[in-house]
Amino acid sequence: MAYFENIERPERALLVSVDTGDFDAQASIDELEELAHTAGAEVLAKMVQKRAAPDAATFIGSGRIAELRDFCRDHEADLLIFDGELTPSQQRNIEKLTDVRVIDRTTLILDIFAARARSSEGKLQVELAQLKYTLPRLGGKGTELSRLGGGIGTRGPGESKLESDRRHIHRRIIALEKQLEAVEHRRTRLRQRRQKTGVETVAIVGYTNAGKSTLMNALTNAGVLAEDKLFATLDPTARALTLPDGRTVMLVDTVGLVRRLPHQLVEAFKSTLEEAASADLILNVCDASSPECAEHLEVTKNLLDDLGCAGKPVVSVMNKCDLAGDVYALPAIGRTVMISALLGRGLEQLLHTITDALPASRRRVKLLLPFDMGSFAARLRKEGVIHAEEYRESGIYLEATAELYLLDRVKQYILE
Repeated sequence: MAYFENIERPERALLVSVDTGDFDAQASIDELEELAHTAGAEVLAKMVQKRAAPDAATFIGSGRIAELRDFCRDHEADLLIFDGELTPSQQRNIEKLTDVRVIDRTTLILDIFAARARSSEGKLQVELAQLKYTLPRLGGKGTELSRLGGGIGTRGPGESKLESDRRHIHRRIIALEKQLEAVEHRRTRLRQRRQKTGVETVAIVGYTNAGKSTLMNALTNAGVLAEDKLFATLDPTARALTLPDGRTVMLVDTVGLVRRLPHQLVEAFKSTLEEAASADLILNVCDASSPECAEHLEVTKNLLDDLGCAGKPVVSVMNKCDLAGDVYALPAIGRTVMISALLGRGLEQLLHTITDALPASRRRVKLLLPFDMGSFAARLRKEGVIHAEEYRESGIYLEATAELYLLDRVKQYILE
């Protein structure tokens, strides 16, 4: 008896873009191809059409729609992915004319996020973004959703929820927003506690697949999932990092960025991205081997500015320098360090650069105070952080982190 393994083939996709001259269409559709591979699709071909503006009815015009229909029939394509945000009527028209399932760039990114979210918070954020995006697109889609079945672009809330009435979805959105509001309050309290206890924060931000998780693992042995895929990490990770001067800072990994990141996701992941806004220092990690490196830096800078990070100290970390070669001549934000997180190159220099770049408002010191300065020791306990304390024959020994202006008053009693 012969046995045959039942292997489900990946969805076969055709990528479509309209080049209006507003952005680099070729770079954008190349990135869309990476996103499609990440979602599990097999990309058959890419089509870019030059137009002054997308067609109101079909995005690319009736002539190109006929070409798409023939291509999909001849190559057994399952999916059309458009590199832009389709209106509900455009999506319905294209599906009707080609008889192929249609999704847009936003749906694809949301789908990848839904597949990658691991924490309860991440799942809440993705579901909220998906429901807000889907709500205006529900009109007349009940039967279509039933016909479509599973596949890329349908992960997350699930068809049963999407087929529910609008009032149910509105109620679900309100419930999710309340839960995320509670998460945001908790994050705010944690940030306030860190600030009160003098814990300085360093946020790792940057383009997706730039090597942020690999860097996090190299510096802290965090054990974060690091894959050569877009959006391998969604949920933020925080780990302690000891710097060369003895200070311990909190290193926070954040979600990766892409061109034209859907505003629904920026809004849903605001509490996560605000880790960067509240950080004392930002590490802008970029793939130095990518020909799009300069643009990736600019995308990250713009989003950081939108989050209110303008003016914060930034270290540009050019990762994968082993693949980029020795020559590097790109405009960077702030200080620049060349590293290879995978090979461990340049990490020592990066640590020293982080130390130098952090605002010097607090310092960890060892003190030996005379017994008659007990009131000052009490003030240090209240306003600073006491790491160790003991009473010795010659006075009160303290290891403390405190504001520089406080330490300046007892500089003669600082041991190191």
